[in-house]
Amino acid sequence: MPRSPSPGLKKTLGTTQLWAIAVGLVISGEYFGWSFGWASAGTLGFLVTTGFIALMYGSFIFSFTELTTSIPQAGGPFEYGRRAFGPLGGYIAGFATLVEFLFAPPAIALAIGAYLHVQFPEISPKTAAVAAYVVFMALNIIGVQIAATFELVVTLLAIFELLVFMAVVSPGFSLAHFVKGGWAGQGSFSSAAVPGMFTAIPFAIWFFLAIEGVAMAAEEVKDPQRSIPIAYCAGILTLVLLAAGVMVFAGAAGDWTQLANINDPLPQAMKLIVGARSGWLHMLVWLGLFGLVASFHGIILGYSRQIYALSRAGLLPGALGRVHPRFHTPHLAILSGGVLGIMAIFSDDLLSFGGQSLTANIVTLSVFGALVMYIVSMASLFRLRRVEPGLARPFQAPLFPYSPAFALLAAALCLVTMIYSNPRIAALFIGLGLLGYGCMAATGAWRPAVAPVAAVSNDDNH
Repeated sequence: MPRSPSPGLKKTLGTTQLWAIAVGLVISGEYFGWSFGWASAGTLGFLVTTGFIALMYGSFIFSFTELTTSIPQAGGPFEYGRRAFGPLGGYIAGFATLVEFLFAPPAIALAIGAYLHVQFPEISPKTAAVAAYVVFMALNIIGVQIAATFELVVTLLAIFELLVFMAVVSPGFSLAHFVKGGWAGQGSFSSAAVPGMFTAIPFAIWFFLAIEGVAMAAEEVKDPQRSIPIAYCAGILTLVLLAAGVMVFAGAAGDWTQLANINDPLPQAMKLIVGARSGWLHMLVWLGLFGLVASFHGIILGYSRQIYALSRAGLLPGALGRVHPRFHTPHLAILSGGVLGIMAIFSDDLLSFGGQSLTANIVTLSVFGALVMYIVSMASLFRLRRVEPGLARPFQAPLFPYSPAFALLAAALCLVTMIYSNPRIAALFIGLGLLGYGCMAATGAWRPAVAPVAAVSNDDNH
């Protein structure tokens, strides 16, 4: 197994910082992306879809926490899949997680560009997106403690801004607005609304996508057995409440059809109430960037640790597993993921199809990765319970086996419906997976067995 020639990751993160990472990874989903679901399902149809997805995530997170506290390593799902099912299981989980975490940042970066374009029309959204990559890759390289403190600050500001948004639009709140045409453009529910609800699944998942990224910071947590369960449970509760509030208040502000298929639904919803020249609107645009930045910055942390872990296990080039001798961060993993993300930003010819925008298709591709990873993780939980009954489990999944079984079946259902609704993106996802497998086989990186990876950091190497 390749050994890193440089120092290991430092254990510096506490419970509050971990909660901020859990929420910050996801909170951009409250600012954009979800409103694409209104275009296909309507407000009420999308509300039902989101409720189902929230139940799936609640069940998943409580079950996933058992894995994270039992195997607190930077590889996260890759380590769980490898330990439960061997190299193939590890590859599938690792590849799926990489797709999720490498394609979520360019979607967020494009939204950052769209928000800045509102204030500065002369700045191209794609130029701003690339600049965001440069700034936040640098911040992640400087050090995880600095990065985590920054994440805490911007996450708190992002939550505050969502509460301000709800308060500002509340004078125009009308349930009549929200329910009008709420079933895929129809006034009442019918079977015709069901296909649109299935099509909206990836945008409901976007409300919660990447919360599991906390697992990839597990090696850098001081007390993972205590901090991870608290951070996950408090994080998912925070996100469910914010998602419900944002969606209902935005839809009740006026004609919700104006907010579907756009990258900045909150400023546009506020514009319906306070007008285009209001200082509140400009404040939302500026402070709304904090939500996008929190997720963008946090997911860079997540993808870099996954690349680092896969490199350390020999499934990616060994150089990507190097840790900076001064900052103790996987700097080459951070940079390589950023290069791929910037390429995705300019992939209009490849990813703009099916009548959806580039951002919507990138979101959908990221969700494909997430769902496959959820399925492998829950299957790993069941297998490890059977083959490693003596494994230390500081936190055990509540309502086992029913809760993880629900998460597994719900994720499988979502995956099947997404394949049906998005066959071209599904084919792209599968093609990338087979290409990666083929590259490893051709280069000899694929081995019959990969030894378990021990934590590489302890208090002595601080």
